[in-house]
Amino acid sequence: MKLCKVMGSITTTLQEPVYNGAKIMIVQPLGADMEPQGETFLSCDFVQAGPGDIVLVETEGNAARQLFINQKAPVHSVIAGIVDEVRREN
Repeated sequence: MKLCKVMGSITTTLQEPVYNGAKIMIVQPLGADMEPQGETFLSCDFVQAGPGDIVLVETEGNAARQLFINQKAPVHSVIAGIVDEVRREN
């Protein structure tokens, strides 16, 4: 799982039927210091995340598919939850 920030969403006019009902969000991975780290990527969202939200993203294909409605869908990542608070102890 990765901690990410939702940067926005994309809209498609045509898509595979397995994606019906899924929002596709642009997410930015975050480091331990909560600063952007790495490249943005796309993730399916079923938890109603929005721009600016900090989210937990499952990026392992098999685990991501298990969170998806259709477990045979070609899915790389799924937003699994919206983070309420991050506490880091030294």
